[in-house]
Amino acid sequence: MATAQDTINSGEKINSAFDLKVIAFAEWVLKWRWLLIIATLLVAFSAASGARFLGFSTDYRVFFSDDNPQLSAFENLQKIYTKDDNIQFVIKPYAGDVFTPELLTAVRDLTEKSWKTPFATRVDSLTNFQHSYADGDDLTVRDLITRRGQVTQAAADEAKAISLTEPLLTNRLISPNGKTVAININLTLPGKSLDEGPNAMTYARQIADAFRNENPNVRVAITGLAALNNAFSEASLVDMETLIPLMYGGLLLVMVILLRSFSATIGTILVIGLSAVTAMGLTGWFGILLTPPSATAPTIILTIAIADSVHILITMLHEMRHGASKREAIIESLRVNFSPVFLTSITTMIGFLSLNFSDAPPFRDLGNITAMCVVAAWAYSILFLPALMSLLPVRVKQRTASHITGMTRLADFIIGKYKTVFGGMAAVVIILVALIPQIELNDKFVEYFDHSIEFRTDTDFAQENLTGVYQMQFSLTAGNEGGISDPEYQTNMDAFKVWFAKQPEVVHVQSLTDIMLRLNKNMHGDDAASYTLPEDRELAAQYLLLFEMSLPYGLDLNNQINVDKSATRFIATLRNVSTREARDLEDRAGTWLTDNFPTTAAAKATGPFIMFAYISQRNIEGMLTGTTVAFLLISLLLTFALRDLKLGAVSLVPNLVPALMAFGIWAAFIAQVDVAASIVVATSLGIIVDATVHFLSKYQRAKRQRGDDTKAAIRYAFSTVGTALWVTSAILIAGFAILSLSAFRINQELGLLTAITLVCALFADFLLLPALLLIVDKDKKSPHTKESTDDTSEPVTVAAE
Repeated sequence: MATAQDTINSGEKINSAFDLKVIAFAEWVLKWRWLLIIATLLVAFSAASGARFLGFSTDYRVFFSDDNPQLSAFENLQKIYTKDDNIQFVIKPYAGDVFTPELLTAVRDLTEKSWKTPFATRVDSLTNFQHSYADGDDLTVRDLITRRGQVTQAAADEAKAISLTEPLLTNRLISPNGKTVAININLTLPGKSLDEGPNAMTYARQIADAFRNENPNVRVAITGLAALNNAFSEASLVDMETLIPLMYGGLLLVMVILLRSFSATIGTILVIGLSAVTAMGLTGWFGILLTPPSATAPTIILTIAIADSVHILITMLHEMRHGASKREAIIESLRVNFSPVFLTSITTMIGFLSLNFSDAPPFRDLGNITAMCVVAAWAYSILFLPALMSLLPVRVKQRTASHITGMTRLADFIIGKYKTVFGGMAAVVIILVALIPQIELNDKFVEYFDHSIEFRTDTDFAQENLTGVYQMQFSLTAGNEGGISDPEYQTNMDAFKVWFAKQPEVVHVQSLTDIMLRLNKNMHGDDAASYTLPEDRELAAQYLLLFEMSLPYGLDLNNQINVDKSATRFIATLRNVSTREARDLEDRAGTWLTDNFPTTAAAKATGPFIMFAYISQRNIEGMLTGTTVAFLLISLLLTFALRDLKLGAVSLVPNLVPALMAFGIWAAFIAQVDVAASIVVATSLGIIVDATVHFLSKYQRAKRQRGDDTKAAIRYAFSTVGTALWVTSAILIAGFAILSLSAFRINQELGLLTAITLVCALFADFLLLPALLLIVDKDKKSPHTKESTDDTSEPVTVAAE
């Protein structure tokens, strides 16, 4: 019978020469082990020193790239009018309504204190609402509640009668039932420091706490865009404080159970720890600000960094268990694993670097940080880990073959039933893929946070008791200077307001016409019949000028009217609608403007909610390109590494199928996804490829170097790498499952979807891939091929003691 060497082609001679180089490298590592350990520690600590520069972004705009059209539209609107970053107090007594002298006095005092909030430029409240009325032939404009003295019952009753019929207040600053009231603080942040928003929130919380202490029978919630910004950094901190320790504990437990080697566990923990501090330190050196998505990088790093170490250690323990010395086992492990570990590191890095095609900068940061970790983990695994393991005591003993039997039985089952296995897997894949169109994109930024974050509970309270937090804003142009006083313009704008108010998604509409209707009535002796729009442009302009001159400092109309009075700001506040419903409403509004409001036909809806409504769609568009590029690069790399076009083509199936299966499962049980869905395929692709590479590399080694036929090669692959794939997959699944415990929903979905994808990948690699190999890689009759009846399996156990 021919030897294995007889079957090695010229390509294998190159591989053999490469093996000699790897052996020489391994011997070099062991020779200079102390120097390498010290050097790698110095590199790690030098990189880690950059952690002092780490900071958290406190602006929701960080989720949008500079060329994002929705962001550009919103920033242009804010340049025309005023910025509307805000903090809003929502106040509700546990019993009764807000119209008591005591509570109105307290609300008035809190309104006054709110003016002292850092960077506050405007405070709108029920108490300082600029109520106008006729006083003989004069127009009187005053605070709804006087600023001095105790509020009387008569004043409270008057405020109730006025506010509950005032369209600018109801469903905005006062609930229709009078039981909930709001104070809105507008902020103009200079943008010079990351502490500006948090400082404003700190002050707001302080005065809210004081208000609660003085009024214990009242619930006070804090919401608004500044609170949203603050919630992003708070969620990041919560995740880093809880998930990282949980991840370390979980990984330690899994490794102890699966490796059963104290020294191997310690070595792996050190490698992933060094990889994490290196990547996060470099993040600080590069000045990358952390956001909730990128702040999960340490958690993902801890999960991914473990894979290289596990493959090297399991092979080492296997060799020692079969009589090799520790030195020989380390050298053999590096020889066997150097190429696949390097290849899987490259593919994982490609997968995460493809996130640079994302439209959301935080995902680009996540990809770059994790890619740095992958490089660090690879370097530490082939340098630091072998050197360390050569120094640590490692004890092994022969174990029963329970795990081996499981892998061998699995291989025998698939070989015996490969057509059934392939057909069953194909049917499952087809069914799950058919469910994918049921998935709906939904990015409601309030629901990005779970109920452990104060912003979420407070905002839910505001939506349930007062008004919505999602807005749709328009800048309605009149076409000429002073044109907002034109009767036709005002009539069209009022018709737009009436149309909007009738839409089921809308809870409140704010328009300049509400002021003009009231002013026209005031200037006609408060005659209810005159609650109409002025019919003369000059008269309307005079009314508006008179009203503006009567307004106190800080409560002017600059937030609604541009400088030359050629455009006004129109705001529709929405109920707790999905982003799909918001996009539908935007389309209907655009159609209405085109058909009925010629001067504003080009007006586009904008605002933070509109920005988030398109974030998934834009990211999916970008990531389709990114994922395609990553897939092509990885496929070419695998084909080149395997030097087999057929195996390269076969590898595409187990690399693509898991993500499709995962989305099908998601569609069946959850249906809605947010922006996280746009990056799952790219991030998981590089990880999934790892198992395929290791399996096919062992399969190919068996066929080329051992002369095995397809069935024997599959048994060999299962016996030599099946356990390692099971261990690494279990660790990866556990790690991403822990990420699903995040306080930030995007991270939750990223973790859970990736974990499901990895479970599907396990089925694809252990069932679909070998069945597919038996179908497409049929043996050719050759005297050099060993029959599958030979005992080609090599025992390997999962644990060492």
